[in-house]
Amino acid sequence: MTTKLWSPIKVGRMQLSHRLAMAPMTRSRALSDGSPTDIMAEYYEQRASLGLLISEGTQPSDDGQGYMNSPGIYTTAHVEGWRRVTDRVHAAGGNLFIQMMHAGRMSHPDNTPHHRQPVAPSAIAPGTQIYTATGMQDIPVPRELSLAEIKQTVEDHARSALAAIRAGADGVEIHGANGYLIQQFLSENSNTRTDEYGGSIENRARFTLEVTKAIVEEIGADRTGFRISPGNTLGGINEGSSGPDTYRYLVKELAKLHLAYLHVAQKEDEVLLRDIRSTWRGPLLVNRAGRPLDQLAADIDAGLADMAPIGIWALANPDVVERIQTGAPLNQPDRTTIYGAGRRGYTDYPALDSQIERSGSGV
Repeated sequence: MTTKLWSPIKVGRMQLSHRLAMAPMTRSRALSDGSPTDIMAEYYEQRASLGLLISEGTQPSDDGQGYMNSPGIYTTAHVEGWRRVTDRVHAAGGNLFIQMMHAGRMSHPDNTPHHRQPVAPSAIAPGTQIYTATGMQDIPVPRELSLAEIKQTVEDHARSALAAIRAGADGVEIHGANGYLIQQFLSENSNTRTDEYGGSIENRARFTLEVTKAIVEEIGADRTGFRISPGNTLGGINEGSSGPDTYRYLVKELAKLHLAYLHVAQKEDEVLLRDIRSTWRGPLLVNRAGRPLDQLAADIDAGLADMAPIGIWALANPDVVERIQTGAPLNQPDRTTIYGAGRRGYTDYPALDSQIERSGSGV
């Protein structure tokens, strides 16, 4: 069967040779101050054949940090660290979009530089736990952002997006998914505000659109992507009965900005996905968690998507593109080393050529 998976595509300013991409995955290998490390540069360089690499979630401010050893992109040290990453990715023929992720209430004072109470649209705890240096702890009730702080948070995103470009990134992806700050504003059960940022769909989407417009103004629409996860319940999110219509409205408004791409982490609402596809005429990335490899091209060939980002298989296989193209076996991921285990389970997964060489020599 003929597939479009291996046909070229233009996304923003990038000319890509195939339709795979690397999905964003938190790996917790940054320094304690959020600066990217040399092993992060090696990790992304190894996976450059995926063409478009979307980085792990990267905080735009101290308030934005949720997890231990996640990277930032708002200080000089952060920019210098990311520059080492982007230089190596570009030298290997890849492109890197840095994902802008403000964790909002999905945080703990022990995990942030300033050790302050997390912030959110409303003072509602997610009802879950988070890993800290002393183990799992309950996430505390967050502090509701003031109107002035919302404006500052929008500015933080724009300033950090510009810092990402200065660090050599090809663009940024705005993380509007997985229960973090932007989805907290969108969701009925985490946003109970009564001002212009709460209540109606239009009001709950206001912060999201302000962040996006500010970033577009700073770095350009063709260097800005956006990720959504309709129906996702991570972090205590319940979007309520208005959830699908919230995304129909949001995608319609985002489409007016002519972004580089929209990235959908797809759950089970196929009707909504088709509505998004009909509204969004630019490049559409659809990521289906747990999708079998033999179904990678299904959405693309059906016209529901233009690209297929992959996560866990890219994590465990630095040369995953070659392996999929040739039908070679894939390394199995070690799920015990996904977060913060140094090089082990990060940069030490063998490439296909090294495995063949060892096999041929009888090792």
